[in-house]
Amino acid sequence: MSTEVPPRSTEKTASTATHQMPKRESADRKQVTQGRWASVLLLPTLILLAIVIVYPVINAIVISFQKDQSLNPTTGLFEAGGPAGFSNYTDWLFQQCSGQPCPPGTLGSQFWSSMGTTFFFAVVTVALETVIGFWMAVIMARAFKGRSAVRAAVLVPWAIPTAVTAKLWFFIFAFDGIANKLFGTQILWTGSEWPAKWAIIIADVWKTTPFMALLILAGLQLIPDEVYEAAKVDGASTWQRFTQITLPLVRPALMVAILFRALDALRMFDLPFIMTQGANNTSTLSILVVDQIRQGFNSAAALSTITFLVIFLVAFIFVRFLGANAVGAATSSGKK
Repeated sequence: MSTEVPPRSTEKTASTATHQMPKRESADRKQVTQGRWASVLLLPTLILLAIVIVYPVINAIVISFQKDQSLNPTTGLFEAGGPAGFSNYTDWLFQQCSGQPCPPGTLGSQFWSSMGTTFFFAVVTVALETVIGFWMAVIMARAFKGRSAVRAAVLVPWAIPTAVTAKLWFFIFAFDGIANKLFGTQILWTGSEWPAKWAIIIADVWKTTPFMALLILAGLQLIPDEVYEAAKVDGASTWQRFTQITLPLVRPALMVAILFRALDALRMFDLPFIMTQGANNTSTLSILVVDQIRQGFNSAAALSTITFLVIFLVAFIFVRFLGANAVGAATSSGKK
């Protein structure tokens, strides 16, 4: 007589699955609850950001399609100008003056002159700060006595407020300032176009190069020493190690540093405004916006929108085509 015994493995599997199902359901409920709590906790911040950022941006875009207030000669009161369509934008971009080039005082000439000055400052300062900042980062990445003191000293120019820096360099480049006495010259630095531009560039490079150096230094410190040691064993020269190891591995941090600095340079205001008041063709787009606000909010809103689109386009090019996507790089590396 034989007695059939059910397989224990089947009973054990069924029992385990039965016990795991409530645990999974509990974990799912816990995750949903945490997600809801996260949404509730983030809601005040999102509302605050909407009030502080989203609403002003939308309002600026709306009023940019309206005419500026004008004085009614009959009543002697200022009245709303009414809808303007795209005229505020076309005045800044394509203002025509009876088929002739616009004179210096018109909106079109002011915009393109400020646009050229802004990009000139951005390209030159970012290029100089990248080269000098890279050199400083390479030095600070080495092990030597007093390295901490050097890193702290490098931060001093960047820690000084921009307004203080601008005033400091304004006195340095004064006619009887240190610059003329040091070089034995008699240049009125802020009195003509190119000396004023180079004075602003020197002041900006002095202040912001430490920022570039610190970001690049952070990228250099992520490169393992074993990589350089292996390259030395293989007989790679110093230049080969720099071009084949340092530059490729530090490129993500370098591109992010250039992106941040380029966006900051495109909205430059403090240095040129304090040093030259925007005179001698040193007016940037930000200075032009502030000057236009005194004449009409709606036209200034259109100029602000154009400036925003220009900066957004530059940021998009950096992120999309030049590899300055720090978030995407971190995500892809995490998936690997």
